[in-house]
Amino acid sequence: MSANATSTPEVSREEARDLLVDLVSIPSPSGDEAEAAERLVDFVRAHGREAWLDEVGNVRAPADDAVLLTSHVDTVPGEIPVAVEPADADDPVAAEGADVLRGRGSVDATGPLAAMAAAAVNAGVSFVGVVGEETDSRGARHLVADRDPPEAVVNGEPSGADGITLGYRGFLAGTYVATSESGHTSRPDPNAVQHAIRWWSRVEKAFEDGVVPEERRDGDGDAGEAPVFEQVTAKPVAVDGGVSDDGLSVEATMDVQLRVPPALDVETVRETTEAHLDVGTVSWADPIPPVMQSPRTDLARAFRVAIRAEDGEPRLLRKTGTSDMNLYADAWDCPMVTYGPGDSDLDHAPDERLPLAEFDRSVAVLERVARTLRDDAA
Repeated sequence: MSANATSTPEVSREEARDLLVDLVSIPSPSGDEAEAAERLVDFVRAHGREAWLDEVGNVRAPADDAVLLTSHVDTVPGEIPVAVEPADADDPVAAEGADVLRGRGSVDATGPLAAMAAAAVNAGVSFVGVVGEETDSRGARHLVADRDPPEAVVNGEPSGADGITLGYRGFLAGTYVATSESGHTSRPDPNAVQHAIRWWSRVEKAFEDGVVPEERRDGDGDAGEAPVFEQVTAKPVAVDGGVSDDGLSVEATMDVQLRVPPALDVETVRETTEAHLDVGTVSWADPIPPVMQSPRTDLARAFRVAIRAEDGEPRLLRKTGTSDMNLYADAWDCPMVTYGPGDSDLDHAPDERLPLAEFDRSVAVLERVARTLRDDAA
């Protein structure tokens, strides 16, 4: 337990909502999180807690390390007019007439971030708002290198007020580069652009059956209807190529991304892609390993109890994307889950919006979980 844990003034529902609206109203795309981070620091200090910005811009508010509540401050770019409006009759995320907050980040992940800040203050546990999650996760990478592991981690991403996310696929990104001599297009020899296309076609073919446990395969040994979570998803995300400026060569560059299920490790996926390489080279960014947590930990159990206490029915989730929880799980040997208000189908969407009643309930769930873990550790 940190010496910074103190008895603090309670955060009211109205104060928590005000924090949420303020943070959504402050543009905070990756690399431009400073103003939103300062608002969080002011909020925590106003309730009697120590808080500061660290070397990379993370909001640090240490307290009882029975659990660390952490979410990301940054959002993806995109301006959405901020407003609290009643939900339409056909809105699938809220009952007709219920207050809904519209704005970039309301779901991913300013809603979870604000909920965690309020719950951490009320429960007296540690809180961190990290930067750069939407790009290079520099905030999370700095955090795991800069502090000791807490006893448990709750990572903030939208799961819905009743959802508990236990697993994410890993992430591997690379850049393929090839060069060939220029020549007349009537020649049969493949050029660099063709080499790039053919390499990636072979990579996609290698993974097209997915990663499926034996009992899920059909009689022919094929993957069949494998859940996406259990597959490697291979995507080219940018391609550039053509004759060089001096006219002497053909060049091709392809940026690629692969999502890695927990059944595989990142190195195996990287070796598979390189095994199909006959021309050109691939440079890889730092990988993010997959994660799958047990539903039987004290942390997961505390969430199930808290969700039911707030009139919800717990749902255990696995996400096909990647989050900072992957990095925490790789660095820290402690129980963790991801949780937060919001419909993840609205991540990065032009109609991103969050029902305020769901936000309120998630604050209550987080506070119950934090108090339970804090009291059990005392």
